[in-house]
Amino acid sequence: MSELWLRRSTPSDLELLPARTTPILLSDEQRRSFSERMRQIPTTSPRRLDAWGVERGGRPDLPFTWTATTARRIIGTRAAQRHNSSRESILEAVRDEIADQLIIASSGRSRSGSLAHWLANASHPSLGLITAEAVNWATQLLEASTLFGDSTHLCRSDAYYNISGASTTLRGRRDLLLPSTEGRVVVRVRSGAPGPSAGAGLRTDLFIDALAHPEGEAAQQFIGLWPDAGLLLLVEGTVENLRAGARSLLRGAVVQRRRELAPVA
Repeated sequence: MSELWLRRSTPSDLELLPARTTPILLSDEQRRSFSERMRQIPTTSPRRLDAWGVERGGRPDLPFTWTATTARRIIGTRAAQRHNSSRESILEAVRDEIADQLIIASSGRSRSGSLAHWLANASHPSLGLITAEAVNWATQLLEASTLFGDSTHLCRSDAYYNISGASTTLRGRRDLLLPSTEGRVVVRVRSGAPGPSAGAGLRTDLFIDALAHPEGEAAQQFIGLWPDAGLLLLVEGTVENLRAGARSLLRGAVVQRRRELAPVA
């Protein structure tokens, strides 16, 4: 089934979520077929596709710039992991993470455009704002981890899948992992409230995560959590949802190709 499950993010509502089903496996042939279809959509520059682009109708992101908002996820996630291992306060963990980045910059090991390089050139007021944003993100992650239970793990990286011959990299964001003997559930923490295209974004993340898995195993459930709104949205790891995620990525590639050709036409 491809239906969406929208619930409040409370312990009692979590008990109403559907039961986990047997994980679906993507075969090597299915991976090859998808990659071949992606190679049939040419591009003149390296192409990155993700759920955020799908939710924006396939439009590519604006050129990346570091801000307190774009830096908070990296700093805040590492701070949450540090907090769990050292039991220092969240604020102390965030400050230590920023300090580590500044040490990297001062040692000359940071490249231009990196997080460490950007932090080294930030003003004191900006560092204060960056710290506040990272503390808020780390707090949300840890609260979400508590909500889903003791077995919840913080994800150390997103899911990446490179398609050779297509100049294409797929990126699936993931923040929390709920493993079990039967499979796994992946949670992505989001800001604001779920929009009308949030389901398409979650199906895209589900498919990329399955592609990136060594055995092609799809998550049993992929959950988007919006702490600000107190809501969660769930898609199940079904064949229909995986196919929908694949179609969204292909449409996104087509939209990007059309935008490349628009100035020439």
